[in-house]
Amino acid sequence: MNQSENRITAGVHHVGLTVAALPEALAFFEDVLGYEKSGEKPDYPAAFVTDGATMITLWQAQAAEEAVAFDRHRNIGLHHLALRLTCQAALDELYERLSTTAGVAIEFAPEPCNDRGARHMMCTIPGGPRLEFRAD
Repeated sequence: MNQSENRITAGVHHVGLTVAALPEALAFFEDVLGYEKSGEKPDYPAAFVTDGATMITLWQAQAAEEAVAFDRHRNIGLHHLALRLTCQAALDELYERLSTTAGVAIEFAPEPCNDRGARHMMCTIPGGPRLEFRAD
């Protein structure tokens, strides 16, 4: 039996992110990245967004004002979510847009990430999660 015959998973169904402010995080995905809201669960509260290929669940943290910001050196769990962009120009355009988007903190501007021409950038979005944007 080869390695692929032993696999029991078939890719990522969705990624769940806990956020400090659900409305702001939802607006970021819809207004800045062009995702569509595909559902919500107001009593949780949570919202589900998709770009047609990836689904992301945004969960509102309880007592968000008491939450501790993620520290990639000290926390266990999701370090960041990396989203693929369609091309290098889209990465540069997104960087310019995010540079003036309220609630976004740019960690680093687009830069090379391998020797094959790929570039990426990293930021923190409204609600707290770290996102990487990459163009190959």
